[in-house]
Amino acid sequence: MSYRPNRSTLELQWVRPPRQARSQETLDRILDAAEALVAEKGFEDATVAELVRRAGSSVGSFYTRFRDKEGLLYALYERYHEQATATADAALDPARWEGASIPEILGAVVRFLVSVYREREGLIRAFVLRNHGDASFRARQERLSHDVSNRLSRLLLARRGEIRHPDPARAAVFGLTMIVSAIESVVLFGEMRSAGLVLSDDELGEELTRAFLAYLGAGSASP
Repeated sequence: MSYRPNRSTLELQWVRPPRQARSQETLDRILDAAEALVAEKGFEDATVAELVRRAGSSVGSFYTRFRDKEGLLYALYERYHEQATATADAALDPARWEGASIPEILGAVVRFLVSVYREREGLIRAFVLRNHGDASFRARQERLSHDVSNRLSRLLLARRGEIRHPDPARAAVFGLTMIVSAIESVVLFGEMRSAGLVLSDDELGEELTRAFLAYLGAGSASP
């Protein structure tokens, strides 16, 4: 039995807001190169020289935009935050899910979260690691997490009648926290407590959806 949205439900996609100013082209090229380099080597091992070479830019051009590599990481996060917010606006728009059940919503959203973390695992791993020692950076990420959590909670609580948990509001927030923590552990850091348990990303999304639904007491989807 799989938890998947009906075919009539639009497929969730990552959103990149359009850029208007031409001056953004060089910046975006540097950020694109940085994101690819971080995915390959990690943020700490990525060098400015290699980055500007990939971006077809120069060291001087880099330092006119960023004070140092730390400034680059903040710029990467600002762009990620902008795209993630636009994605949440589209993916969690109540109009998109009109008539959908909680299993349909969670089936799509959880699988999409797994795909986002997988496609941007190097970048998101750098953000998560920075959170541990940088309170300002952590506060930025917490604001994004809070916004996404609130949006999903509103979708779920609009279907409160499907939830059997005694505290639906708490369950919606805590359930998402559990799911994201599990995705971070498995996708970003390759941690699976049972050596005998090997899951594909599709299987991970499906099992996490089952767990979330069971915790909510929200029933199951049709095969």
